[in-house]
Amino acid sequence: MAGLFRRTMDVLYLVCVTVGGTAFVLISAIIPWAVFTRYVLNSAASWPEPLAVLLTIVLTFIGAAAAYRLNLHMNISYFADRLPPPWRALLDIVVQLLMALIASFMIIWGERLVEVTWHNTIADFPFLSVGITYLPIPVGGACLLLFIIERIFLGLPPDPLAHHPENAPFE
Repeated sequence: MAGLFRRTMDVLYLVCVTVGGTAFVLISAIIPWAVFTRYVLNSAASWPEPLAVLLTIVLTFIGAAAAYRLNLHMNISYFADRLPPPWRALLDIVVQLLMALIASFMIIWGERLVEVTWHNTIADFPFLSVGITYLPIPVGGACLLLFIIERIFLGLPPDPLAHHPENAPFE
């Protein structure tokens, strides 16, 4: 059962990384286009900035969940590392429970935000519901909560890059 859950989390992680990475690549293409149209063509396009903001929402909430899974987020563990192992384990559980609280907040209030704004549209994209643009908040919260559950019951997942010999440092 634990192996199936871990493999499911691996797939979810891959989806999060793919979605976040795609958003990042698109942002990296859209912003230069905006600069090109404004300063070279002297006719600024109206859509790049709002689209980049929407993609940043996707990158932030979906990408952050993926980063949290592999412990790639910013953290300060100086004092925690100096605790005796039993206290460090207890502190880690407390941290995970607090993160679960944050993920739950994202799910509950993010879903309410999506629901309240579902019938509104964005001026630059009248075909796009504002609610859809906020969907990464509860989705990212749900992914984060699943990754927290995985960490509490199964520990940190193995680093996917550590198992490949081609990723070894140069000698």
